[in-house]
Amino acid sequence: MSLEKLTRRSWKVLWWKQIMILKYTEIMIYYPVFGDRQDQYLQSCVSEKKDVEGLCHKYIYNMYHNVRFLDDPVAEKKCIIPCTPLAVVKVLEYVGVYNKILEYGNRLHGRTITIVNRSEVVGRPLAALLANDGAKVYSVDIDNVQEFSRGDGLKLSRYHAADTTFKLEDVLPLSDVVITGVPSPNFKVDTSLLKEGCIAVNFSSAKNFNPDVRDRASLYVPSIGKITIMMLERNLLRLHDYYST
Repeated sequence: MSLEKLTRRSWKVLWWKQIMILKYTEIMIYYPVFGDRQDQYLQSCVSEKKDVEGLCHKYIYNMYHNVRFLDDPVAEKKCIIPCTPLAVVKVLEYVGVYNKILEYGNRLHGRTITIVNRSEVVGRPLAALLANDGAKVYSVDIDNVQEFSRGDGLKLSRYHAADTTFKLEDVLPLSDVVITGVPSPNFKVDTSLLKEGCIAVNFSSAKNFNPDVRDRASLYVPSIGKITIMMLERNLLRLHDYYST
């Protein structure tokens, strides 16, 4: 296995000439590359057989539409999920937020989760994943708060998103889990608004919780970087298993 780094200057020249042919078995792109719609174009160009980040059209479509396997109805090949959202899911599974007694796909039923981030790379995919697993998710960004859920009694096969009139201070006291990803050291969650005994998870490079967060939270996960790397390796190995032959 070899690793080759491409600069933005060399990217356009080498993209079709080398990457989309069989020179590379897996591809990782560190976004932003161009910082505009060209980045979305790059995501859509990566083959699902090489996309370790899970950001190509097929994987994103499947994730939002709650399609979990590439080979239905055999159901042996799980879809590739974006690394950081998947890392958060694995943290929540480990600390017991997922109820293993419930049916697979519904194990967050009854949980209320707030995510302070709605980026297209992490926040929105994470909200979709958790809502598709049965949670009521409040997705917060600078403009508004949206509710992601599968409806009363999980009657919907996939999540539905709706605008609300809530503000961050309205949803924090309702939330069993609060997940933050605001890339600014100036943003801090007001500890007094947290539900007693909640679980707090931060995936931002900045610390979005105050030092006294443990006074209210039963569990606090200050960073998930190492787990994200593990999920990248997991995706890499899965793609190798799926397509190496």
